[in-house]
Amino acid sequence: IMKTGAVEAGIYAFIRKTKGLERFSLPLLFVLFSLGGATFGMSEEVIPFAMVMVPFVIALGYDAIVAVTVTFVASQVGNAVSWMSPFSVAIAQGIAEIPVLSGASFRLVLWFLVTGLAAAYMMVYAEKIRKNPMLSVTYDSDAYFRDRIAETTDEEKEFNLGHKLVLLEMLAVLVWIIWGVTQKAYYIPEIASQFFVMGFLAGVIAILFKLNGMTINEMASSFQRGVSDLAGTAVVVGMAKGILIVLGGSDATIASTLNTILYGIGNALQGVPNVVAAWGMYLFQSLFNLFVTSNSGQAALTMPIMAPLADIVGVSRQIAVLAYQMGAGFVDAFTPVSASLIGVLGVARVDWIKWAKFSIKMQGFFFLIGSITIVIAVLINFQ
Repeated sequence: IMKTGAVEAGIYAFIRKTKGLERFSLPLLFVLFSLGGATFGMSEEVIPFAMVMVPFVIALGYDAIVAVTVTFVASQVGNAVSWMSPFSVAIAQGIAEIPVLSGASFRLVLWFLVTGLAAAYMMVYAEKIRKNPMLSVTYDSDAYFRDRIAETTDEEKEFNLGHKLVLLEMLAVLVWIIWGVTQKAYYIPEIASQFFVMGFLAGVIAILFKLNGMTINEMASSFQRGVSDLAGTAVVVGMAKGILIVLGGSDATIASTLNTILYGIGNALQGVPNVVAAWGMYLFQSLFNLFVTSNSGQAALTMPIMAPLADIVGVSRQIAVLAYQMGAGFVDAFTPVSASLIGVLGVARVDWIKWAKFSIKMQGFFFLIGSITIVIAVLINFQ
């Protein structure tokens, strides 16, 4: 897809059409990715889209950190306050033995508010970078994308029918993925096949419309280069998953380091005021996500303990689910154990340490929002 030149051509066409209004695209994109996280638990699916979004955002005058925020962070914000994600809230509610997808009205309002606040936080940083790009900690590594954009010729900037068909095909596959995940429970193998089809059809369109000198042989070579670009990312993703295995895995029925931590925290929260207990659940879920980033895995490990604990400390099980959601969602955008985050950072050529310098302040912002939400939920006895 990148070899066809459709993405770069679309970027330049967008910039020409908007004429200074391009900054309004970032909040819109943030909302769209947040919606993906809220509706079908978008996470790993962000990685290939980040490959498109990073050069787009940098071409608009921002940096790779903004690109990661508008894609992956947005999806995790949606995950954190989702009212219907089958991989988080639905699983947690099922384990907690409360009606699946109940409390949707409160969560839907919460999604609008939190997504808006998070998008505003991103824009404050983004505008600072747009005005002075040298302030970005990724300014040097972003040179890879800036040089690539600068080398684009006037001929490659042309936005013709072939380019439009490639981008429309990408949109169609995105719709197909959302349908598959929400209606047919598609996961990594199925999603991978959908992206393969997307790449293959893009290559065929490029050959027919002679985009960027594409031939059958070049189509195959481009696919090989795409695989090689992600090889390093794949290794790091495997290492991130390995940390969970070292700590004992996600099986709640065996003795392990993780399960010992869960048991100890559960006992520590007994006998405290309900507001403090609910906030303690949220704090625990946030810290726990530093080690287990799978939404379904964290629900399976923690909810069997947190649901009955909620009964003991006098808060509703719905609040226990809410504490799990926000703890699992927000921190996923920070922890180096998150395979999806590391994958997106790899695509964006951003070191995790550099990401952490930016993200730690944003995590404080998210934690404040989450804490206020938990207090409100307890005060209104959210059921």
